[in-house]
Amino acid sequence: MSVLIIKNIITEGPGTIEDFLKRENILFSILELSTGEIPSPLEGVDTLVVMGGPMSVYEMDKYPYLMIGSRIIREAINRDLRVLGVCLGAQIIAYCLGAEVFRGPEEEIGWRSIELTRDGLKDPLMRKLAIHPQVGDFWRKFGVFQWHGDAFDLPIGAALLAKSELYKHQAFRYKDNVYGFQFHIEVTKNMLFEWFKDSSEMPLIMKETERIYEEYTGRATNFYNAFFRKK
Repeated sequence: MSVLIIKNIITEGPGTIEDFLKRENILFSILELSTGEIPSPLEGVDTLVVMGGPMSVYEMDKYPYLMIGSRIIREAINRDLRVLGVCLGAQIIAYCLGAEVFRGPEEEIGWRSIELTRDGLKDPLMRKLAIHPQVGDFWRKFGVFQWHGDAFDLPIGAALLAKSELYKHQAFRYKDNVYGFQFHIEVTKNMLFEWFKDSSEMPLIMKETERIYEEYTGRATNFYNAFFRKK
């Protein structure tokens, strides 16, 4: 098994995704698109992970390396690889599947709740995310970390898995192997500290992070166990 992780900016990810892959001795490589790294062929890769970034899909003229990322995503989807997109990564996947990406109603920042849809309740991987890692009970609604201002239409043929009050498209699945999450499943405490160290919101964000972090990383690990081992 081999995982390729695409980063669109150095400061975003892979976070707990990388921690999981190292812990489980799963082979992976990281492609830093924003620094001009040239992608290798996808031969031998069976899983693609696309991280976030502050740029937008509709700014590809300003960030041309996003076009390189989109080509890799299309190839991965055509090869039926496992694909996971986080925040901007999910938006690019939606774009590659023909959906519109656009400015959302307002920025969604911080620990916010998402709610599983009917399809989300039936999805085996989303069910892993919804099970409380310590208690073991199933939560249809639970907290995730958000930082985005863009939204996207649901791609044709995709299943909507989760929604929030501000954004009705929080998670989707295309076929049975492509997943897109608006929220940041991968965040670590250190990542959040770096993101908010110059913000007045930092004390509140970190206080809430201390409260929810163990539960959240447990949910993420349950999802990773299912996603990266999915046949």
